[in-house]
Amino acid sequence: MLNPDLRPILKNRLSRYSLVTATAKRAREISDKMEEKKIVLTEKPVSMALEELLDGIYEIVEPEEIRNI
Repeated sequence: MLNPDLRPILKNRLSRYSLVTATAKRAREISDKMEEKKIVLTEKPVSMALEELLDGIYEIVEPEEIRNI
C-alpha cells in the first residue's frame, strides 16, 4: 500500500493530524505486539495500521475543537 486513497477516512472532517497520530500509535502497538511474540513482520507496521483504519477495524475519535484547526 504505497499511496492509498484517504478520502474515505477524511470524509467525516477528520484532520490529517489525527490520522497521522492514530496511524503511528496503532503501528507502535502492532510492532510491540509482534516483538513481544518474537514474530518477524514482512509488512511494515505503518502500512498494516493504515490498512486497519481504512478497513474500519479501528475508528479515530477526535474532539470537536481539533476538527476546525
